[in-house]
Amino acid sequence: MIKLENLTKRFGGLTAVDHLNLEVPPGEFFAFIGPNGAGKTTTLKMIAGLLRPTEGRALLCGHDMQADYVAAKSVLSYVPDQPYLYDKLTGREFMYFVAKMYRLPKAETERKARELSETFEMGSFLDELAETYSHGMKQRVVISAALLHSPKVVVVDEPTVGLDPKGASILKGVLREQSRRGATVFISTHTLSFAEAVSDRVGIIHRGRLIALGALDDILRAARTDGRLEEAFLRLTEEG
Repeated sequence: MIKLENLTKRFGGLTAVDHLNLEVPPGEFFAFIGPNGAGKTTTLKMIAGLLRPTEGRALLCGHDMQADYVAAKSVLSYVPDQPYLYDKLTGREFMYFVAKMYRLPKAETERKARELSETFEMGSFLDELAETYSHGMKQRVVISAALLHSPKVVVVDEPTVGLDPKGASILKGVLREQSRRGATVFISTHTLSFAEAVSDRVGIIHRGRLIALGALDDILRAARTDGRLEEAFLRLTEEG
């Protein structure tokens, strides 16, 4: 699970995230949406331990990311909005490198890599150097590597960026399966149709503050509309 307690981040005089309180339980697929500059990526980076909060804390499965970061990171997979690979490694070598950091047994690594390669249809390029990959190919490898150790918390920033429609559809199914097996799935996205299709709950952040939280029906009621999430999002952020 993810629990955020008064999570705050200031950059000089700018408050990017303002006393954010939020709890996402195991097995929930949570979508975090907001305008550009609202604080989404800053929040995700604090959850992942890449930024230190100015105030408050982020807990993953009860582990404080700052005070007990090794235990917190052991249950986490974080996929940033820009997938990073080592150009002179193949996709398979990168996956094995990540598996070693989590101390996965070789047999388990091989089995999981094979399963994920089939799921994401990577057989045609997994043994080529990463420097030859398109953005979408990199995204498939990075997400696969993130799932090797069966994380309890999966955090993904802009999951569909660079993916073609088929890749996005595969990813949707994979992330849904992660939540079904009991993982907490937390995504940040500008693709509102994706959030609408897969999420159990949606949180809308605007100017660093959480202005709406709930299931899709709750968000639509809060926006006083019976339309789509896009309409509710525009109405609530304009009012906010």
